[in-house]
Formats: sequence, structure tokens, C-alpha cells
Amino acid sequence: MRTNKMIKAALMAALTAVGAYIIIPIGPVPITLQTFFVLLSGRLLGKKYGVLAQITYLLLGAFGLPIFSGGQGGLGIIAGPTGGFLISFAAAAWIAANCSGDKKKDFFILTAAVLSTYVIGSIYFSLITGTGLIATLNIAVIPFIPGGLLKIFLVLTLAPIIENRLKIN
Repeated sequence: MRTNKMIKAALMAALTAVGAYIIIPIGPVPITLQTFFVLLSGRLLGKKYGVLAQITYLLLGAFGLPIFSGGQGGLGIIAGPTGGFLISFAAAAWIAANCSGDKKKDFFILTAAVLSTYVIGSIYFSLITGTGLIATLNIAVIPFIPGGLLKIFLVLTLAPIIENRLKIN
């Protein structure tokens, strides 16, 4: 069973990398599908393996594999303006792992997971760039809210289907 979970964690790390290539460049922080796979990894794999998937993704990217947004890689990306968003993926997966199957409750849990990426990422962005709070919110949070909501609804819809089809748990 453990090997099965590790393979699924590796798959979710790979899907997070794929999500990094699907981008809409809107400024220093692009819109990607990474957060969707982060939420899905926590929701499907639970705390331990959902977080493992995201830590694996971060380590592979830190070691230089071109798996961050736009095909970038290396520690410089993590140390750069978008690094906080990447770092937040482990926390977001951990929060998303608290889903219970109750759609209303899960909506709030997944919203908290997305908010954790906004909080960690925007604080880091502000510290690295020296940008003020309002400007940071305008650059790194507000444009992402509609996509964040869409990703939450996709996870709420697709996760039960994936669990049933693949017998995840």
C-alpha cells in the first residue's frame, strides 16, 4: 500500500509540474494550474502523501529541473518574487487534506488552502520586492481570486470521481 501511495504522490508532483506549463502571464506572478494540482494532491492523498508530493515538486525544481512556471528551475526561483507561492504549496496540500466529503465543509477547507497560498505568497512577494501591501494585493492576489474559486469547484467536482474510478483510498 505504501508503494502505491508513493507512486500517486510522484504522479501528483508530476501533474503539478505540468500545471506550471499552463500559464497566463499577467505580470510577475503568472496564473497557472499548479494550485489545482496542489489542492487535488492534498484532497486525494491525505496529509502525508499530499505534502510529500508538493515537497518532491519543490525539491526537483530547486535542484534545477525546469518545472516551475514557464519552464524555470533552480533555487533562484524559490528565492525570487514567486518563491513564497511555491513554498506555500506544502501548506495548501496539508490544509486540503482535511476535506471530509461534505461539499459545503470542503468548500471552506479548500478556500482556506487557497488563502494560505495568497497569504504566504504575497507576504514573501512583498518582502522580496519591497512592494507595499495594497500594490501586492493588486499584483499577487486579486487577479487570482476568480481562478482560485474555479479550481476549488473543479476539485470539489473531480476528486470524488477520481477516487471512485481509481480507488484512491
